[in-house]
Amino acid sequence: MANIQAIHSVGHSIVTYLRNTYPATVGALPMPGCGFALLSSGELEAPPDDTVRLTLYLYRVTVNEHQRQQRPDRMSPDQLAPLGLDLHFLLTAWAGTAQDELLPLAWAMRQLYQHPLLDASSLSPEAGWGPEEVIQIIPSELSTEDMMRIWDAFEPAYRLSVSYVVRLVRLDPDSFADAAPVVASRFGYGPASPAGMR
Repeated sequence: MANIQAIHSVGHSIVTYLRNTYPATVGALPMPGCGFALLSSGELEAPPDDTVRLTLYLYRVTVNEHQRQQRPDRMSPDQLAPLGLDLHFLLTAWAGTAQDELLPLAWAMRQLYQHPLLDASSLSPEAGWGPEEVIQIIPSELSTEDMMRIWDAFEPAYRLSVSYVVRLVRLDPDSFADAAPVVASRFGYGPASPAGMR
């Protein structure tokens, strides 16, 4: 389980992984220089240029349908189960030529296909990941209509994008162990006190 920095940590970790493994050549084929970035909605609306880059954008977060119904046996009745989330990302190619756009995107898709799991050692540490944590990066089916709706919300024209879902990100509920105890008052019933006496 992780803290509330987990969502950002996942996106940052995927981008860092792709950046660190991007090759200068694939076989005898030279690869174009390529930048990698995790973008916010505001950054995605920035005017595009011809810089060769791959960006990752989180466009949707959903509660995992299977995790929602599960409660670990070892938990006491007053404990909250972790919040299981699925993160929906767009991986987008930006470049001035078709070659520069398609080569990095094809490489990244193959890389995520061959290495679809990130464990705690590959995830940035600020989220406090447990040693057993593993997230899975899965290509997702996003219809052309849904893809166009996402891009219609932004200023830049459509760019070639591939959708992925990352599961399962488990957020640890806050611990109430250190919270101040609740003080309750007890009231008793008895004969009324004589007037003027307290």
